[in-house]
Amino acid sequence: MNLSDLNNLDIKDIVTAPAPVRAIALAILFVALIGAGWYLVWADAMTELEAAEQQELTLRESYASKKGQVVHYDAYKRRLGEIEQSLAAMLRQLPDRSQMDALLTDINQAGVGRGLEFELFRPGNESMADFYANLPVAIKVIGAYHDMGAFVSDLAKLPRIVTLHDVALQPDKDGKLLMDARIQTYRYLDENEIAALKRQKKEAANK
Repeated sequence: MNLSDLNNLDIKDIVTAPAPVRAIALAILFVALIGAGWYLVWADAMTELEAAEQQELTLRESYASKKGQVVHYDAYKRRLGEIEQSLAAMLRQLPDRSQMDALLTDINQAGVGRGLEFELFRPGNESMADFYANLPVAIKVIGAYHDMGAFVSDLAKLPRIVTLHDVALQPDKDGKLLMDARIQTYRYLDENEIAALKRQKKEAANK
């Protein structure tokens, strides 16, 4: 048998062809079937297998993460309780609207009580956050260095949250110091104000 035998072979004569020719023809047919099977079936199956392996890896990572959360659930729960207690303690330091005048009076008296002279004590406009409002107060006070230090210390000791910002000191013509600063005070929003703030945010988001 030679190559001319294969070239001249008619598919109808495959049954009566010599055994070597039939073997080669069957081998070619087998390779063709394997190739077609790979192209039509196995290639897609391999792609699906790779996707399944990737999904398995993702699920394993998700499982490990959730398992870690479950293991630390009690610690998370305790931490959440501590945060809620801290938040409640901070909220108790915030006055409501009716107590703001008294807080401003306390701030003023803290300076006067240290012998400071107020050249300016001007509350500004409130700005609102999720559950509280902050009120800036511009101040200018004149006094001795140690008295100003005691005044700042007294502000920190107030039962309400009061912070000092943008402090600028310069000598006064009488040998004293002039402090120009902004005091920041905070108050708790009531339910009506919180509801109104949520409506405003919702309306702004829908525009």
